Amino acid sequence: MHPPPPVAAMDFSQNSLFGYMEDLQELTIIERPVRRSLKTPEEIERLTVDEDLSDIERAVYLLSAGQDIQGTSVIANLPFLMRQNPAETLRRVLPKVREALLVAGVEMQLTAAVSFLTILQEESVSVHTYAHSFLQVILLHLEHRDAGVSNAWLETLLSVIEVLPKETLRHEILNPLVSKAQLSQTVQSRLVSCKILGKLTNKFDAHAIKREILPLVKSLCQDVEYEVRSCMCRQLENIAQGIGTELTKSVVLPELIELSRDEGSSVRLAAFETLVNLLDIFDTDDRSQTILPLVKSFCEKSFKADESILISLSFHLGKLCHGLYGIFTPDQHLRFLEFYKKLCTLGLQQENGHNENQIPPQILEQEKKYISVRKNCAYNFPAMIVFVDPKNFHMELYSTFFCLCHDPEVPVRYTIAICFHEVSKLLNSGVYLIHKELITLLQDESLEVLDALIDHLPEILELMSTGGESSVQENKLSSLPDLIPALTAAEQRAAASLKWRTHEKLLQKYACLPHVISSDQIYYRFLQRMFTVMMTNNVLPVQKAASRTLCIFLRYNRKQEQRHEVIQKLIEQLGQGKSYWNRLRFLDTCEFIIEIFSKSFFCKYFFLPAIELTHDPVANVRMKLCYLLPKVKSTLKIPADKHLLQQLEMCVRKLLCQEKDKDVLAIVKRTVLELDRMEMSMDAFQKKFYEKDLLDQEKEREELLLLEMEQLEKEKQQSDGRPMSDKAFEKKRRDTKTPTTLPKSIPVAVPGPSSATSSTSKEIKKSKLIRSQSFNNQAFHAKYGNLDKCASKSSTATYTPSVSGLGKTSVISLTDDSFRTRNASSAPSSFSANSSLPSTSRVTGNSVDPKSSGSKDTQPRKATLKSRKSNP
Repeated sequence: MHPPPPVAAMDFSQNSLFGYMEDLQELTIIERPVRRSLKTPEEIERLTVDEDLSDIERAVYLLSAGQDIQGTSVIANLPFLMRQNPAETLRRVLPKVREALLVAGVEMQLTAAVSFLTILQEESVSVHTYAHSFLQVILLHLEHRDAGVSNAWLETLLSVIEVLPKETLRHEILNPLVSKAQLSQTVQSRLVSCKILGKLTNKFDAHAIKREILPLVKSLCQDVEYEVRSCMCRQLENIAQGIGTELTKSVVLPELIELSRDEGSSVRLAAFETLVNLLDIFDTDDRSQTILPLVKSFCEKSFKADESILISLSFHLGKLCHGLYGIFTPDQHLRFLEFYKKLCTLGLQQENGHNENQIPPQILEQEKKYISVRKNCAYNFPAMIVFVDPKNFHMELYSTFFCLCHDPEVPVRYTIAICFHEVSKLLNSGVYLIHKELITLLQDESLEVLDALIDHLPEILELMSTGGESSVQENKLSSLPDLIPALTAAEQRAAASLKWRTHEKLLQKYACLPHVISSDQIYYRFLQRMFTVMMTNNVLPVQKAASRTLCIFLRYNRKQEQRHEVIQKLIEQLGQGKSYWNRLRFLDTCEFIIEIFSKSFFCKYFFLPAIELTHDPVANVRMKLCYLLPKVKSTLKIPADKHLLQQLEMCVRKLLCQEKDKDVLAIVKRTVLELDRMEMSMDAFQKKFYEKDLLDQEKEREELLLLEMEQLEKEKQQSDGRPMSDKAFEKKRRDTKTPTTLPKSIPVAVPGPSSATSSTSKEIKKSKLIRSQSFNNQAFHAKYGNLDKCASKSSTATYTPSVSGLGKTSVISLTDDSFRTRNASSAPSSFSANSSLPSTSRVTGNSVDPKSSGSKDTQPRKATLKSRKSNP
């Protein structure tokens, strides 16, 4: 067909018109087969079924007079008919199915095999009924001329054998099997017999197996066809497990020895793999006198034989070394180790720089097999560490590990990356030896390798930071100076690729970093990157992963000034951002804050900025907020947060009265019903909320501990100029536990928000430090003061004293059933009314206007176009 000319070059001369006519004729010819494929009225009439027929009658009709595609549909629907009406299905439909299968094509046969197996698994009828109705049909089609159909029916039969009683198995399957396994039968028949024998072994006792099954097994092991011998050899493992150790030694082992010397390479391979899988059955004498010589011979001949045998040997080498470990002499141990090292570099010596198109096909095929061998060696590397003992890793296996991590082929590096965490575990205190290899794999050019490594990245980094030499060093990264650049580069490569799932997973795994590196390093190297991903990335799961990880970074940050800066950025750049997409991400972040932080933290900083979005001009934002409101309400405690509850109720009322978008209004109404049904948590412990309250108290205690640690660190720096180590902080955090009972009366000094540390007496300061150092014996519930964003005002705010808020200095007593108020004198001076952060005071007195909660724009934003609504 002529290609159409460009528009600019169109020529309407006579010659051009003739060319167009030819094109139209060719298009007409192409269209004709489509018209022929349409059904004629007569054909449609033949495919039409009376709608008044029942399911059973319709099935019988279609199997009798319908076309093949209709019969296949009925057979696929057979499990449903059996569930609906088993008696009628067996009486009327199944005979028609038997008749249809006698002349059925491949598709109908495969569908029937699956349907019969489904009926068995669903137990629609009893085992006796199933055997009576379906077993003969299955046995009849086992030797179908199509190999795929035969295998499908065989899989169904093997599943049926699992549930049939012994007598049925003996009469219906085992007795006919004697004739089916004879040499006079087809190869396919004998192959089927091998697989059935392997399954039958576990259904009979040892005496019956010895008398009725083992003679057939021996016959098939000596079959003239190598395919049959190989198939029977692979079933010897199942047979050995069914007949016990003694019969295995006397019957199975001699057959395996003979098959291991077979002329067919596939038979020798099957014998070797079966021997490896049966190592646990044989005793030490059998292993040393019989199996070890066979294995040595197999290894020596493997390089001269087909590469497929070498692939199998490399795959089973770890299991083999483990099974024979106790009987190796030092010389044999060394030889097997050298053999493994040789396999790890197989094919690398033949590197060349010419084009792959110039390499002969047989050489390319050989190189692919060598790659498979090295990949299997990487898979077995943890087993080989056990083989040489982790203490000898550096001398014996480090160079091999280095080669595998730098292998030119991606599948090899991918496999070693998968098992890197197992290697780290095995090395334990010697994990520092593979620091450089971790950096290498993090910087690997293939994202597949990075994806495999990051699955266990938290575990690996934890081992790196606590194991080996780094366990006695204060600076966790002193032995890993390149870790942070490698982690940041890995994230940037994942972000630049199209594989967003790898990027998402990497951001999720970075949540482990607070336990590995210092909070300052996270703040300066990772926090801003999380903000950038949240605000610029186009993939929603990636944005959410970055948001959650940022919240965890914030959770474990030890500098109050840095925490305030992050919170302010979240509120200003996301919650009050110009893009509605950023405001949606702010609500996602609020959800993560509720999950990760204590209730008081959320109410202090994010409650009012969140509910302020009820005035958002974009319907999608208001809609998402409505979905979040039940979780927002769950952070409140009565009576301390009564004023916040009033603010929430006022916002919901405004939505109900003023909302014009019908979709948002429908969600608001549903949300109101859900909010009304919610039970509020109280300041005191309640049985119904006990576990949740205890968890929240633990979160709040750890948040307070961060403040306390910062204060102690500052005081220590002033005294000796040395900062507290991250490990000391982690140890204190782990050692600090919430006790089940608390002292009945704790005198607490509660200063006002404007009180400075200079007003605190030396005795109180000394008492605070003593309590801080014995924090594992106390638990406190922090109630933070109000931080209004009013930097332009110099007036000092006044607060009504209360148990749940920070008021003027007073001494109060707490009972066992209430949260303990922590002595707030340890809070640094940045907890003041002049803080630049918007916040919520958890007090029972004055209510707070949401418009003065720190938003730059106190009036609702205007938008000329409403965004398309979507279900968030």
